[in-house]
Amino acid sequence: MKSNEWLHGFRHSSPYINAHRGRTVVLTIPGDAIEHGNFINIIHDIALLSSLGVRLVVAFGARPQIQTRLDSAGAQSRFDRGLRITPEQHLPMVMEAIGGLRAYLESQLSMGLVNSPMHNARIRVSSGNFVTARPVGVLDGIDFGYTGRVRRIDASGIEKLLELGHIVILPPMGYSPTGDAFNLSYEDVGSQVAAAVQAEKLIVFIDDQGLLEEDGTLIRELSVRQASERLAAGTVTGHDADLLQAACDACVKGVRRAHIISYEEDGALLGELFTLDGSGTLVSGDNYEKIRQARVEDLGGILELIQPLEEQGILVRRSREMLETEIDRFVVAERDGTIVGCAALYPYPEENAGELSCFAVDPSYRRAGRGDELLAMIEKLARGQGIQNLFVLTTQTEHWFRERGFLPSSVQSLPGPKLASYNSQRNSKVFCKPL
Repeated sequence: MKSNEWLHGFRHSSPYINAHRGRTVVLTIPGDAIEHGNFINIIHDIALLSSLGVRLVVAFGARPQIQTRLDSAGAQSRFDRGLRITPEQHLPMVMEAIGGLRAYLESQLSMGLVNSPMHNARIRVSSGNFVTARPVGVLDGIDFGYTGRVRRIDASGIEKLLELGHIVILPPMGYSPTGDAFNLSYEDVGSQVAAAVQAEKLIVFIDDQGLLEEDGTLIRELSVRQASERLAAGTVTGHDADLLQAACDACVKGVRRAHIISYEEDGALLGELFTLDGSGTLVSGDNYEKIRQARVEDLGGILELIQPLEEQGILVRRSREMLETEIDRFVVAERDGTIVGCAALYPYPEENAGELSCFAVDPSYRRAGRGDELLAMIEKLARGQGIQNLFVLTTQTEHWFRERGFLPSSVQSLPGPKLASYNSQRNSKVFCKPL
């Protein structure tokens, strides 16, 4: 019997496809990934993302390719602070290796063979002098020569190409107003360009599944604060530390999320973008806006948020005393110290069920995904409590919940205590979502 697993997965990927269409994603790919056997699959996945309307920037590295070129010339290469020292006599060979790799990437993205995933893709690829660089200079007496750091990104130039549907390729090279070229770290380029174009996501490719604990288990999620603590403690070292720092820098500068995923695992990129659990390590910003557990001092903000909805009959009225008693049930969305959203979870352990209640988002932020983030937090908390079914009672927002996987249910399906307190005069509709 023919399996329809692909059909189920394809249908359930549509919310993620819609969420990423028109958004900018920056891919940071090391030179080692380009030499790996799975790279052709990454190329196919890039083509698929482009066809789905994702705006793509690819920042690539070239360390092994540069090393091979220098070795072929008998040139000795040195590293310090994780950076290759680039004396003037090495610069032409560095530029040759990077230029050849860029041409290779362009050729791979230009494929269109019949019976291949690239057939009829017709991808337009652009590159250019979008990165202005400065020299690293002399550190502790060591002259880094033509090794540089990103000084400025031509974000408007990149944006114009993205609007035309081009994939923008950025090599690990930058240029100065004096006409000099500098060898850059690809993770610095990827992080800086993601921040400059305010990308939705920064994808960082690594050889492992993601960042790993000492026992080898995958670290699923880190806030910038948690990541910075690990870096300060030295629990993440070597090139992994450079990549994690690049992810943190991007998030601090406004990129919503950075994902560290494997270039060796087939489909890791699609799995990270189009499935609920993802495939690698998520790094998220936490200094600008966050979803968190509510505190007593949030009562004023919650009341101000829900009062208009209570007056419209959308939410059941709650007194300040009730909210204070049940504040541990709430999560809030906070932006610059202001409560812009809230939701509550009421568990019914005997039925393995939970109620999503008092769900509200400030009208100014309803189109910015705050509701989805609150719902995701509630679902995460529910799963942590062993809740298998999440239900909601609503009078005016049924379509929003149906679009997010909630299915119509009957009043009689409610847990006993909730059924006993059901207000028939409100005639709320019941929707349930299996977790």
